[in-house]
Amino acid sequence: MVGGGGGGALRRVGKYEVGRTIGEGTFAKVKFAQNTETGESVAMKVLDRSSILKHKMVDQIKREISIMKLVRHPNVVRLHEVLASRKKIFIILEFITGGELFDKIIRHGRLSEADARKYFQQLIDGVDFCHSKGVYHRDLKPENLLLDSQGNLKISDFGLSAWPAQGAALLRTTCGTPNYVAPEVLSHKGYDGALADTWSCGVILYVLLAGYLPFDEVDLTTLYGKIESAEYSFPAVFPSGAKSLIRRILDPSPDTVSEVLQLFSLTLY
Repeated sequence: MVGGGGGGALRRVGKYEVGRTIGEGTFAKVKFAQNTETGESVAMKVLDRSSILKHKMVDQIKREISIMKLVRHPNVVRLHEVLASRKKIFIILEFITGGELFDKIIRHGRLSEADARKYFQQLIDGVDFCHSKGVYHRDLKPENLLLDSQGNLKISDFGLSAWPAQGAALLRTTCGTPNYVAPEVLSHKGYDGALADTWSCGVILYVLLAGYLPFDEVDLTTLYGKIESAEYSFPAVFPSGAKSLIRRILDPSPDTVSEVLQLFSLTLY
């Protein structure tokens, strides 16, 4: 095991001094680490090679690393470098101190219009850049949006992202978090990755301004039915500009891809 708990002796990986565990997933631990040459704090994602092989995740990890090298943008969590030993892979990432946007919504409820606008514009900037590189995130939600010490938004977790070959028209894999997923993703007929991400951004804007989800049912069949027919309502406090923008995004049958994607280049409401 690399590193120890908060009180354990620190270990080194290359030029990094490894400290406490700050996160834990199914296949990885995330540890706080420090670059001994620059003093910069980083997040070190530690993956076990044998576990990756056992679960046939080699291609997914390679794709995630390649994508993160490609999408260098102020509103995307930065990948510094990747190191490896015989048993482990170490992905060195920008250390983000402000937590998840999700936690901020849980603590404060709905955000002010000014805060919601700021985060939404930063989200759109980051997502639009990813799309310009042919990368589709496919799991955009407040839990995957981090805030840095200045309160700027950073898109994280590209584990479900697609980076299709040039000319590949439609994506086929149904993935994402049910409440944020676009209706065409549920149809199993293939979908445009940029449009699917756009829908998720619309749901996120609704959550920022309402403090709760537009589509939220315990029963998945009911939930998917409401998503497919875009059955939701706005609370009374909603700004009219945001209403009109969300109506355009949460359209279960957008006329053309280009019309919806123009939203990315607008000065948003």
